[in-house]
Amino acid sequence: MLWSVVKIVLFVVLVAAATLGASALLDMEGGVRIALGGIELNLTPLKAVLAMIVLVAAVWLLLKLLSLAIAVLKFINGDETAITRYFDRNRERKGFEALSEGVMALASGEGNLAMAKAAKAEKYLRKPELTNLITAQAAEMVGDTRKAETVYKRLLADDRTRFVGVRGIMKQKLANGDTETARKLAEKALALKPKHAETQDTLLQLQARAQDWAGARATLRTKLKYGTLPRDVHQRRDAVLALSEAKDVLNEGNDISAREAAIEANRLSPDLIPAAVMAARGYIEQGKPRYAVRVIKKAWDAQPHPDLAAAFAAIAPEETPQARIKRFAQLAKIKPDHRETKLLMAELNIAAEDFPAARRALGDLLESSPDARVLTIMAAIDRGEGAADAVVRGWLTRALNAPRGPQWVCENCNHVHGEWMPVCDQCQGVDTLAWKTPKESEIMGASGAAMLPLIVGAIEDNSDQEAADASAEVVEDADVASDETATQAEGAQAEVIDAEVVPDKA
Repeated sequence: MLWSVVKIVLFVVLVAAATLGASALLDMEGGVRIALGGIELNLTPLKAVLAMIVLVAAVWLLLKLLSLAIAVLKFINGDETAITRYFDRNRERKGFEALSEGVMALASGEGNLAMAKAAKAEKYLRKPELTNLITAQAAEMVGDTRKAETVYKRLLADDRTRFVGVRGIMKQKLANGDTETARKLAEKALALKPKHAETQDTLLQLQARAQDWAGARATLRTKLKYGTLPRDVHQRRDAVLALSEAKDVLNEGNDISAREAAIEANRLSPDLIPAAVMAARGYIEQGKPRYAVRVIKKAWDAQPHPDLAAAFAAIAPEETPQARIKRFAQLAKIKPDHRETKLLMAELNIAAEDFPAARRALGDLLESSPDARVLTIMAAIDRGEGAADAVVRGWLTRALNAPRGPQWVCENCNHVHGEWMPVCDQCQGVDTLAWKTPKESEIMGASGAAMLPLIVGAIEDNSDQEAADASAEVVEDADVASDETATQAEGAQAEVIDAEVVPDKA
């Protein structure tokens, strides 16, 4: 608005100045006298100014005609470029107009129009590095993948457009599900343009999906080098990949190399629970329990986890339940109010048959987060204290319908995994799994009671048949399983509680 006012004011000032100038010329006395070859011209001041303007225009036109004549003479003498430059300006203008219209058509989703404009621009400009890209993307837009691939291959011939061609073919292979070829193309594209963040991410994901952990770690170093990944995130993901590499080495039967790789992964990221567990077990196998304890304590301080407790128990597998409670006290005091610490101490006290202490260890978990693990522990406590079978069955029935508690959940797609893995099964995200309670648990994971023998050791019990009968009654009374598979899984859960955890004192 302000600029429009300024332009209007400027126009009025110029008109007023021209009017005043013309009036001054009309009022001016005298004039201009021109004498040439016996011809004399007397011009008033106004006519003299107009004559000067006409003379300037005539000189400009004469110069243009002279330049054209010189170009024609050079053309006659064999210089084609002079006259070609003179007449090709119009072709260039038309070419860039067609190119601009092609880009606009591509942005608006008009693929066929974009290809037509690109062909017209190529006719005038002869610049395939510009027009081929529009043609390829427009062909993909209309579904003509064969033509798009042909154009991308033409881009490979020029050093300036080779990266675009490789990247375009790579995306086509990804769309077709040919991840192996896409991975090789991504490696070539990254070699051509190592700073390209999207190519780095694509290659990293493809390498992780193919379990090429060494290649993925090299790509991570490239991302760190060019500043597309913070140093702390790089260290964490490098630890994840190092741990995955260690697991592959272990599967190949090389225990020593696997231990070293696991210890290296734990050094890179001490809070990575699977790395801490694997490193701790490696130290135990080496006869270095003090190192194992240090690793587990550091990881427990970051996030308590049942696998850490299991590894801590493996340091002294033959100890009595009372000795185990005493040894685990050093782990419990690190995070005494944490949910996992309370559950762990409750389970250890159940193994020691100190059921009042187990009830005290649970604290307020029954009110604040009554998941399946809490409820099965309550069933074990009541069973150990001699409560009626109906009370025990009530806890187990509630446990069948209760949430499963914390699990390995992908933070990108919320997919629940039964165990930790470096790459999400659902969205293929790298290092996206976190130990937390899912919003809506859809997977029936193992409850804490099923994991209890792993921590405290199996306790002999001669009432297996009675426990199996009681668990069958629980399943019948609960009436929550609609298919045979779910019923069998739930019955097995109750069997573990009755048969392996709680001595029958009733």
